[in-house]
Amino acid sequence: MTTLVEPEEHQALRKAVASFAKTHDGVDNRRMWQDAAKLGYIGVNLPEEYGGGGGGISELALVCEEMGAAGNPLLMMIVSPAICGTVISRFGTEQQKREWLPALADGSRLMAFGITEPDAGSNSHRITTTARRDGTDWLLTGRKVFVSGVDIADATLIVGRTEDARTGRLKPCLFIVPRDAEGFSRRKIDMELSAEEKQFELVLDDVRLPADALVGDEDAGLLQLFAGLNPERIMTAAFAIGMGRHALGRAVEYARERSVWGAPIGAHQAIAHPLAQAHIDLELARLMMQKAARLYDAGDDVGAGEAANMAKYAAGEACVKAVDQAVHTLGGNGLTREFGIARLITASRVARIAPVSREMILNYVSHQTLGLPKSY
Repeated sequence: MTTLVEPEEHQALRKAVASFAKTHDGVDNRRMWQDAAKLGYIGVNLPEEYGGGGGGISELALVCEEMGAAGNPLLMMIVSPAICGTVISRFGTEQQKREWLPALADGSRLMAFGITEPDAGSNSHRITTTARRDGTDWLLTGRKVFVSGVDIADATLIVGRTEDARTGRLKPCLFIVPRDAEGFSRRKIDMELSAEEKQFELVLDDVRLPADALVGDEDAGLLQLFAGLNPERIMTAAFAIGMGRHALGRAVEYARERSVWGAPIGAHQAIAHPLAQAHIDLELARLMMQKAARLYDAGDDVGAGEAANMAKYAAGEACVKAVDQAVHTLGGNGLTREFGIARLITASRVARIAPVSREMILNYVSHQTLGLPKSY
């Protein structure tokens, strides 16, 4: 059952993470990642028997949000423990769990996630990366784009497609591809986005993988894929809410201190009301995110799918508005490096675009929730 008030253990975790995040300057993300992992924050959602905290996406989203609210977001939290860790813990073989989960939890290893392709966009049914059998091995061929952190990841969880022996149709499957695999190459994409984690295009040219590189059941690939995509949407919402809170906090602080005509500018409703509205929107988005996380942790994949999409949509919109209002509140100072808000203008748009556009979420809600006919 979803409650509206955080339990005491979540409140304590939120306070601890906020305190930790404020002590780091955000310059060395790798060091911050390792320090967070030592405190159990990175692997908080992973099973205890494999070195994790035994929590769920609810706890990991909380950690992600507070890191962002402190101005020290860790993008790879969305990818490594949330997507990859979840998929492996739910569907991986015992060998895969032993090899990857403890290392993901303690921060010694990272895993990236590759699904987006140049010609597929948001349509995962058009993925052309294919895997074919060669004896007991797999040969993986295709391209991926906008894959975060491949240069710092030890492996990438790649979404490919295999041929169904009964129908001849292609079905999605997930493969663990080591970073040094022959035929696996990467090219950094030149982004305007200012972020520690870089974006890459990947090329897989007959990458040979052993049989145990396949995660889970070959016939359950779609189920496994969506088991990772729901946490991705929830964590993206957390990331966006944290970013929005950070921008709003800077704006509120400025509005209290900046004095014009003998009074702080925050005393004027033209400044105060938009900031109050931004706060309300962020709080509403957080409630939906928490609902989605709890539904997912309770095993309700269908309910979580709807709520996760709604949370991601609401958080993306709230984040963009909060950042925009923060910049507007600071005026010219909002565009300076000193105050550090201008860099969020581009970053906040990511929450609207990735991992799925707001238009595709509206399609999902109109079709799946409202039962309206499809337009495509």
